[in-house]
Amino acid sequence: METQIIELEKKYWKGMENHDYETVKNLTLFPCVIAGKNGVQSVNESTFKKMFESGDGDKIKVLSIDDVEAKLIAENTAIIGYLIELGIVGDKQNSPMKCACTSTWIKHDNNWVCALHTEAELKQ
Repeated sequence: METQIIELEKKYWKGMENHDYETVKNLTLFPCVIAGKNGVQSVNESTFKKMFESGDGDKIKVLSIDDVEAKLIAENTAIIGYLIELGIVGDKQNSPMKCACTSTWIKHDNNWVCALHTEAELKQ
């Protein structure tokens, strides 16, 4: 089961890389909770879509996902934590960003979806 959650998390990031809203939307439980450098917020689908589309100018590239810890904590709930390194395609001036991320995945209507995602940027 842990392997499936890791693969779902990677699929989510691949959707972000490819700016594939349908994939990312289908892997998200709305309203979802997002925590990061802008604080904590509960985000409904329409707000999520606006946030997703506002990132159109910067195309992210996942450089690495390491130190993955995933655990099934109930039949329908799994957690994952990992380190990720992200770059911006074509940006040679700034070094890649490194973050510690966590996600909570819930089995909803027989599909695994992300209900909570956190990102904490690491000091360089």
